Amino acid sequence: MSRRIGYWICTGSLALWLVPSGVLDILRTPGVVEILHHLGYAAYVGVILGVGKLLAVAAILTPQTRLLREWAYAGITFDLIGAFISHMVARDPLRIALIPLLVLGLAAGSYFLRADRLRLRSS
Repeated sequence: MSRRIGYWICTGSLALWLVPSGVLDILRTPGVVEILHHLGYAAYVGVILGVGKLLAVAAILTPQTRLLREWAYAGITFDLIGAFISHMVARDPLRIALIPLLVLGLAAGSYFLRADRLRLRSS
């Protein structure tokens, strides 16, 4: 039972981070555009990331999407590692650069605590 609770805490927290972030990315809000420019990216990159975040949440929360869920977790991982590296290259304070790694911890918790029925079957 505690594994299930841990899964939902991590997954719910991850979704609560990704959904608003994805929507703000898609809407190209001034704050998002400013951060993207600060990190050296064009504003349209936010739209790509935002769509990916929302699709990833949908895949993770849909029980029938085992293979797609694996890809979603991989995409989230690439996004968050890329965000960490981008903040480090931009010489942002460590407290800012570490935020993506904290979110990655939620994604890892969600991934490793998920129920067996949500995993790919081994061949």
